[in-house]
Amino acid sequence: MSSTNKQYDAVIAQCREMFISKMGDYGPNWRILRPQTLTDQILIKAKRIRTIEINGSSMVGEEIWPEYVGIINYGIMELIQLDKGYSEEVDMTCDQVTLLYDQYINATKTLMIAKNTDYGEAWRLMRDQSYTDMILSKLQRIKEIENKGGKTRVSEGIDANIQDIINYAVFALIKHNERQDAEKA
Repeated sequence: MSSTNKQYDAVIAQCREMFISKMGDYGPNWRILRPQTLTDQILIKAKRIRTIEINGSSMVGEEIWPEYVGIINYGIMELIQLDKGYSEEVDMTCDQVTLLYDQYINATKTLMIAKNTDYGEAWRLMRDQSYTDMILSKLQRIKEIENKGGKTRVSEGIDANIQDIINYAVFALIKHNERQDAEKA
């Protein structure tokens, strides 16, 4: 489990760096996006991954791995929007958003640790395509919940599903990094 924690942190460091770099270019302009729009952005990324997995190649020559980084970062944006609400204008500084990024990713990692302990790292036995399918399934659930005004009777809410999506994307990147490391050895 300690290697999973270190691998998780390494993946998140890469995602966080990309997130901060993009904020340096654009600022936190996504604060104007409603959570449903962020759900759709994650859906677009997951559908692209699945299409490339099925077709075996990308028409634009880009790999799928940056899409997982995008899923993680859009997921954090959505968790922030769900908690803070969207704004009609950019209402946070990059520093404020970075603190929130760290807060939400820490909560998401805590959830991963709890589930990973209960499930005995079963994610390591999954095929790459299963991460994509699970992300798409969670997105369908989220869209159903959003269509019902965000209310559930017995199911987890949108935020828990987003956290699961983030964690599946992290797992996919951990396995990708492991393969790359093995190829270098």
